[in-house]
Amino acid sequence: MRKILALIFSLFILSNGICFADGDLWDNFGDQNSYGKQKFVSDDEFDKALESKKRKKNKKIKGEEVHQANETKAITKTEEELSVLCVPANLVVDKDVIIPTGHYQVIGEKRAGKPVLKLYQAHFLIAEIPATETNDDFGQESVNFVKVIDASGNKLKVIFGSIDFNAYAIVDIAE
Repeated sequence: MRKILALIFSLFILSNGICFADGDLWDNFGDQNSYGKQKFVSDDEFDKALESKKRKKNKKIKGEEVHQANETKAITKTEEELSVLCVPANLVVDKDVIIPTGHYQVIGEKRAGKPVLKLYQAHFLIAEIPATETNDDFGQESVNFVKVIDASGNKLKVIFGSIDFNAYAIVDIAE
């Protein structure tokens, strides 16, 4: 039994996967680089290539130009991307309406001159929050934004901004 164990142990030691290689990976490349054979370029050919690149750079781009005068028109024509609001706790809008924790797409609208924030999940309207319009941009860098800020105690402040108006709403946290 000892001989068999010694034989198995010695075979195990000898077959530890030692491998010897001839040369290294760079031997496979020879005198070629990854682009194929290199071609030497004369000074004249280099100058011609450089001039053709400069001519291509100076070509005018076709299309509509945006100047200071018509940039507002260009901004309002672009499709507005819906802002996403992360609600960290259940919120109470009215006594009957509770907004559960989750992510919502927000659309701001004015009804009878008063702003309303509509919260959607998929294409379902979850809640409408009456808001107060303001000129404050809340220190946000982008034009379109929506965010939840801690107001005080048991309340959260939802801030909203778009091209049309900025607004905020103070909402109670559900207990």
